[in-house]
Amino acid sequence: MADILSLALPFFGLIALGFASGKLARIPEDGMAWLNFLVLYMALPALFFQTVSRTPVEELANWRFVAATSFCTLLAFILALLVGLWLRKGDWREATIAGVVGGYANVGYMGPGLTLAALGTQATVPTALIFVFDSTLFFALVPIMMAATGNEKKGALGTTLFILHRVFTHPFIIATLLGVVAAWAHWTPPAAIDRTLEFLKNAAAPCALFALGVTVALRPFTETPREVPLLIAIKLLVHPLLIWLLLAMLGGFNPVWVYTAVLMASLPPALNAFVMARQYNVYIEQSSNAVLIGTIASVLTVTAMLYLIASKQLPISLF
Repeated sequence: MADILSLALPFFGLIALGFASGKLARIPEDGMAWLNFLVLYMALPALFFQTVSRTPVEELANWRFVAATSFCTLLAFILALLVGLWLRKGDWREATIAGVVGGYANVGYMGPGLTLAALGTQATVPTALIFVFDSTLFFALVPIMMAATGNEKKGALGTTLFILHRVFTHPFIIATLLGVVAAWAHWTPPAAIDRTLEFLKNAAAPCALFALGVTVALRPFTETPREVPLLIAIKLLVHPLLIWLLLAMLGGFNPVWVYTAVLMASLPPALNAFVMARQYNVYIEQSSNAVLIGTIASVLTVTAMLYLIASKQLPISLF
């Protein structure tokens, strides 16, 4: 247990330091812009590229794993959507963002740092695959559902172009695709570039976790709507349970890949839930509260998941 705490506490400690800094330091929110730029456009893309490009290309084409994890993420979204429809009196726009809260884990800022620290470099490929396909799923689902309400005026073509733009201009997805190409071509960057990428890669986790803590701290906290605890329960408990059950029933997966998928699913709601809420001007305060509460609650749930994995109490096959 001491080993688990030595891994989990520094991980969440960086988030806590960022949170405390955001609450105590009188620095305008605009001051986060360059740190967020470093994390989003430099450090995490370098991490994804460096690790994916060094992976045998046949490991990158595990469509069975992608289909299973994406299906479970979709199920978690649907469950949260139904909760949102029930408790938000049938408001599809609010329920859509509620679905994002319940289904979209913080696989970008928190995922790589946690899975690589807990499981080593073998976790990089499944981490990258889950990020790419979960993000693509939500980048497509949310605009389509918002357009279906009739309040968006982009039209079918405009919505399609918007989705394609969101997917293929995201720096993490671009870096992962470039990494796949490099792995296929057996290409390695020159030594100077490679070392620069290593510097950025090593900065990814601490910068991302600190930035997450500050960003959560700067969000206003109001009265918690009654559906938020249910959404957080779906995100932190139901989502990883679905993924574990499906992967364990299917069998035949590398244990590290199973553990990576379960850890990624056990992460709190993504900040993108708040970003999407603000983009569509709906469910803003509720999604902000859910990200904050979910991040705090995940200290317990993620630590418990790390313990189950480290103590071999999480079987990777049911048959």
